[in-house]
Amino acid sequence: MASLFSKLTQFANTPKGRQVIAQATDKAQQLAKDPKTRAKIDEARRRFQGGRGTNR
Repeated sequence: MASLFSKLTQFANTPKGRQVIAQATDKAQQLAKDPKTRAKIDEARRRFQGGRGTNR
């Protein structure tokens, strides 16, 4: 029985898999450049890193 990872690897090596990966990469890059998304990420980072004070 093939593992999930090996099935994903096989799919990623097909033309359709490469197309899906390229589309996901493009979408992620667009979201990363969006100022609203950047603001949400920065806010979450501030809450995560600074929520318990600066002394660690």
